[in-house]
Amino acid sequence: MQYDAVVVGAGYAGAVSARRLADAGKHVLILEKRSHIGGNAYDFIDENGVRRHEYGPHLFHTNSSRVIDYLSRFTQWYPYEQRVLGYVEEKLVPIPFNLTSIERCFEFEKAEHLKDALIETYGMEKKVPILELRKNPDPEINELAEFIFEHVFKYYTMKQWGYSADQIDPTVTARVPVHISYDDRYFQDTFQQMPKEGYTAMFEHILIHPNIEIRLNTDANELLEVDTEKKEIRFENEKYDGIVIYTGIVDSLLKYQLGELSYRSLWFENETEDGDYQPAATVNYPTPESQHAYTRITEYKHMMEDPPKNKTTIAIEYPFEYIRTAEKGNVPYYPVFTEESKQKYQKYAELIKPITNLYLLGRLSEYRYYNMDACVEAALDFTEKLLGVNENSEKH
Repeated sequence: MQYDAVVVGAGYAGAVSARRLADAGKHVLILEKRSHIGGNAYDFIDENGVRRHEYGPHLFHTNSSRVIDYLSRFTQWYPYEQRVLGYVEEKLVPIPFNLTSIERCFEFEKAEHLKDALIETYGMEKKVPILELRKNPDPEINELAEFIFEHVFKYYTMKQWGYSADQIDPTVTARVPVHISYDDRYFQDTFQQMPKEGYTAMFEHILIHPNIEIRLNTDANELLEVDTEKKEIRFENEKYDGIVIYTGIVDSLLKYQLGELSYRSLWFENETEDGDYQPAATVNYPTPESQHAYTRITEYKHMMEDPPKNKTTIAIEYPFEYIRTAEKGNVPYYPVFTEESKQKYQKYAELIKPITNLYLLGRLSEYRYYNMDACVEAALDFTEKLLGVNENSEKH
């Protein structure tokens, strides 16, 4: 078959863009290195009857009705609002740190005074990045900010990223701000829900199309060759002029010619327990590594619509530096946003830019942090521009 497009990766960016192209009449080949579709959102029912997220918890939330409308073509949903607790001074407090967290960490009179100071300064229902809170000149607010930084951000960031919070791009710590509210939900998005049959089933429905062929267990870098001097792509040893959408890590695609980019990886120790293990789906451990080497424990049954009662599965999450040849830490999860790594990525992007039929899409290849909904939205925007059509004109 003559393929109009080759898509590398069967996660959100690859699957959505492949389906959009297929609906537009394009013949699409998907190359997926793993043995399954769905990328890091891959899930399955394990031996305990628990829907396990193989690569860590994935909670779908968005303010975009466009994203929900599109994905609802391929799945039904059930409502789910994530609540996270953090282990702070041997207590479990809501994360993001909020007014209830203050009440649990301080004596009554001091807690009331701190809450009043925050509300007077910032107002209710406001989200304040920790780095901004630490700059507040008010001594009491600054003392609170230092307490939160020390007990919620400092060690968690060091374990998660391998850097101090001050060395990481501020957008990273801004993702979990201090919330001046009694709303203890982890997200406040309009839509918070989970696919009724799981993420894998949703991806299966996205990719079932006569114009889509999928090759699993296939390393695209063995089939694709990018020649930056000739500004062309070769596929299976022949020049390829069709569309190539690449969602993997860019340094690998270009044979590491400018050196390796920095990514963080994760490792999960899955354990079976009786009954329920913890009071929330996720408990964070923002403690020094010497106290807890892991960052969080997830109990997946709390995320299910109809969970099993007798057994449970927990995932203990350990961060690692991404090393492609390592036994643990060989899956890239997050780009590391230091100035050095961002500059190196830009050099790779400049090498690729003249190759007009090669497109980078998704968290890894664009070297940016996408939530699931943002990745779907980016794929919709990209294919709409590529095809010159609006998604409302597609076949349904």
